[in-house]
Amino acid sequence: MKKSDLFNGYLESLQDKKILENLNQHKSIHLNGLTGSLASIIGAACFKLSEKASIFILNDKEEAAYFHNDLEQFIPENDLLFYPGSYRRPYQIEETDNANILMRAEVLNRLNSRRKPSCIVTYPDAIFEKVITKKELNKNTLKLSVGEGISIDFLNETMFEYGFEYSDFVSEPGQFAIRGGIVDIFSFSNEHPYRIEFFGDEIESIRSFNINTQLSIQEVKKLNIIPNVEDKGITESRVSFMNYLGNNGHIWIKDKSFCNAQLDKLYQKASESYKDIKGQIKHLTPKELFINSEVFSSVIQDFQIVSFGMQNEHDTKEIQFESSFQPSFNKQFDLIIEHFNQKTKEGYENIILCSTIKQEERFQNIFEKIDANFRFTTMLLPLHEGFIDHQNKILCYTDHQLFERYHKFKLKS
Repeated sequence: MKKSDLFNGYLESLQDKKILENLNQHKSIHLNGLTGSLASIIGAACFKLSEKASIFILNDKEEAAYFHNDLEQFIPENDLLFYPGSYRRPYQIEETDNANILMRAEVLNRLNSRRKPSCIVTYPDAIFEKVITKKELNKNTLKLSVGEGISIDFLNETMFEYGFEYSDFVSEPGQFAIRGGIVDIFSFSNEHPYRIEFFGDEIESIRSFNINTQLSIQEVKKLNIIPNVEDKGITESRVSFMNYLGNNGHIWIKDKSFCNAQLDKLYQKASESYKDIKGQIKHLTPKELFINSEVFSSVIQDFQIVSFGMQNEHDTKEIQFESSFQPSFNKQFDLIIEHFNQKTKEGYENIILCSTIKQEERFQNIFEKIDANFRFTTMLLPLHEGFIDHQNKILCYTDHQLFERYHKFKLKS
């Protein structure tokens, strides 16, 4: 069985449940009974069926990262983004995470420039921070394209205006280098730096390249260059990240009560840090830089909300799923065989989700030695948590949970 067969089966199942129809009829819906990675499969299927952007708000960064890794199995890379927080403590600029700043700028740039809907995974600490408005982002974005007439001197001056640092070789976001008719720029909105080649005062080519090898990665026709829009020294007005959706999207929240409590907790810490600031440098107030639960509730009131955790608010349309978590077998394979055989008798399809082809082969060898007549299906699909879907009679167990191995999430470095 291929993962596309599993996913397409859930696409058909969701159409039967009429989730999107219910979203159009009700302001908010609650998907009750989702366990394990079934929640991410349902979320990916709904995004696929919908023509709107979707933001998934998990409880913390780790949960969000695992959820993002699950979605990567079903949603194309160009449509899926991770939106992290930019620093560990408010008003502590030295603790800013440059990799996170780059990912945040990439998300803002994609939402601002793409017509095609995006799927974004985030958590309260990230949406807690306000961002510059679309108007200011456009004002601080330099758009370049192949064949465009522009001088290297103008580009050089613009980079300094944007706060970029001149360097012999670019190695991190916010740097640029000039060598003859070649300009290297590492924008805050791109994972890799770009090399722009000029022929006189005309852009001849634009391509991304690897910092370590200096080899080209991909040639492009257009490029947006964005400075550090997370710089808290920028005094332009800021808005909630949700404003970038333009009231045209679905907001998925794992636990709205927890999200609100976390936003208020972070806002309280920011207020305390602001009072303790000493020195002559003027800082923007917490109200100008951050949001609390009151602002968050106000911002999302015009959106269609999907909650998928254990809590369900009043006056919310509920759609029921029948599923349970993958049980623990303490690495006793005879218990696994007994359990699978029982589920087979009950009409379930037994699937073991494997992270590698070697793991698939390993399971085949292990069970063949124990019981040559034992039947099951392996699938190359590295999800975070297994589940039993009682409605569709599908059992999906992950290899790392069966072997009780730690499963680490992966994010862009």
